[in-house]
Amino acid sequence: MTQTRYHTPPCRFCGHALHVSFIDLGMSPLCQTHITAEQLNQMEPFYPLHAYVCEKCFLVQLEEFVTPDDIFTEYAYFSSYSDSWVAHAKRYCEAMQQRFSLGPTNLAVEIASNDGYLLQHFVAMGIRTLGVEPAANIAEAARTKGIPTVNRFFGRDSAAELRAEHGPANLLLGNNVLAHVPDLNDFVAGMKVMLADDGVITMEFPHLQQLMDQNQFDTIYHEHFSYFSFTTVERVFAAHDLVLFDVEELPTHGGSLRIYGRHTADTSKPVGTRVTALRQREATAGFTTLAKYTGFSEQVRETKRRILEFLIEAKRAGKSIAGYGAPGKGNTLLNYCGIRTDFLDFTVDRNPYKQGKFTPGTRIPILSPDAIKERRPDYLFVLPWNLIDEIAAQCEYIREWGGRLVAPIPTVHVL
Repeated sequence: MTQTRYHTPPCRFCGHALHVSFIDLGMSPLCQTHITAEQLNQMEPFYPLHAYVCEKCFLVQLEEFVTPDDIFTEYAYFSSYSDSWVAHAKRYCEAMQQRFSLGPTNLAVEIASNDGYLLQHFVAMGIRTLGVEPAANIAEAARTKGIPTVNRFFGRDSAAELRAEHGPANLLLGNNVLAHVPDLNDFVAGMKVMLADDGVITMEFPHLQQLMDQNQFDTIYHEHFSYFSFTTVERVFAAHDLVLFDVEELPTHGGSLRIYGRHTADTSKPVGTRVTALRQREATAGFTTLAKYTGFSEQVRETKRRILEFLIEAKRAGKSIAGYGAPGKGNTLLNYCGIRTDFLDFTVDRNPYKQGKFTPGTRIPILSPDAIKERRPDYLFVLPWNLIDEIAAQCEYIREWGGRLVAPIPTVHVL
């Protein structure tokens, strides 16, 4: 009997046919569609969470099953609830102001500006700002802080309209947005349109090399359409007449890149040594060969087995386990590993928007962090493991009853 092969769409960057599987995480719901009590007995849509790698440009990507409108029009992620992320944003603003001599006549535009967590620092410096945020509820939160914010998706057409109304961007930035756009070429073309002749683009996104090296399979979810090596992202920008002239490697989100782009015609910013060094390092590591990508699946399966081994042993020993956080990455981990209230009694989150709801798919109650002191669990299973230091400081009080933190990635370890 001939097995019917699922037909995948072409690569969202270069259009080449996709044949090579990177990782199949099964079926999973959208990671930010938290369930209300009234919805507990209703059907919840699940979609394939299967990433492919393009044989031509090596872009790792998911198929688009739902439109950005479905995902981002009303969104549950507010950046300001992470103290360390707000501090990271402040350091970035200070560094950009100093490096590029930004002042009151300059315009800093942030794409996917969320609740103003970053632009508030530029406002305090007296620099003109504009936020572009597709989620209406989050854009309104930014405006209440005094951050000029337009509620729309970014692309070639909207960039032309924004430039006509507000002028070109001297600094055009986006943190963890590049992965969120299904029409990658339209998005990067929009940045080309919006950028001043001598302007600078900066984008931050999780580095594919770190995702693979550190078993970070949980950063793959439907809201993230693409996963970038430096080699591939450089090709994407070059296709739109944009040059990456610098790159920084950051510890955020388990290991991210911050790329610096400019117009090809702007020769005032020469390509630095960090660009050539990282390009060469990725080539040496095999990121331009398919063999690099095809071994990731077994690596992830073993990570899953180790997580479940810890949870099973802890429950058999009579230990109580609560989750900490309800992030997007957590929902991939919970659904892929099949972790429900048989392992985690509940989880907590600082975001009031999520409290009182349930995690997508696994239906674990999301409570206020106050529940930790009330129920005194033996273990706190930290789902936003990238914030482990911040969470450890916030939850130091669990030592009073011998409670301990558990980070599941890159391997299960008890703090």
